[in-house]
Amino acid sequence: MGDYLLEGLQKNGFQTSKINIYKLLASDNGSEELINAVNTCDILIISSPLHVDSTPAMVVRAMEIIAGSRRGKKQVKNQSMLAICNCGIPEAHQNHTALSIYRYFARDAGFAWVGGLALGGGGSINGQPLAKLGGRAKNVIRSLDLTVAALVNANPIQEEAVNLMEKFIFPHWLYLLFGNIGWRIQARK
Repeated sequence: MGDYLLEGLQKNGFQTSKINIYKLLASDNGSEELINAVNTCDILIISSPLHVDSTPAMVVRAMEIIAGSRRGKKQVKNQSMLAICNCGIPEAHQNHTALSIYRYFARDAGFAWVGGLALGGGGSINGQPLAKLGGRAKNVIRSLDLTVAALVNANPIQEEAVNLMEKFIFPHWLYLLFGNIGWRIQARK
């Protein structure tokens, strides 16, 4: 989803870059690279899975580094932030706590919060390009297209984009059925 969003911004003349927080923070000068990248961006997009109803530990560490580097300093440019969070369980609302954490981080680190998108049943996408998923991803794609349009026009994410992202891709019972079958296959192996 993050890649799709970045591609949409690129098509509208934005320069984009993607950072893998896990790899970056494992490197010797990763904290410095992270701070430099964040300080030069106009829009910070955090895209992450949900881990135990919250943000992943490495993302929390990255936010601590960023906020610590900005604490007490006047920001020289206006920057905005949005977050995309997905979970493996069907209910998108399970992401809302993590999105609240991102929103508070944005405020504390001096970013204008433009909104957050929550996806339930992220396992149905499983890292695949959205274009390959066909109709299954139509609401996700539409949500991200609306988000790109909002960002291009320096607007917050529209409620329609939020609602489209939260619409579940499959009926809950079908997702749970296939999820349980998948778990059983893995357990047998």
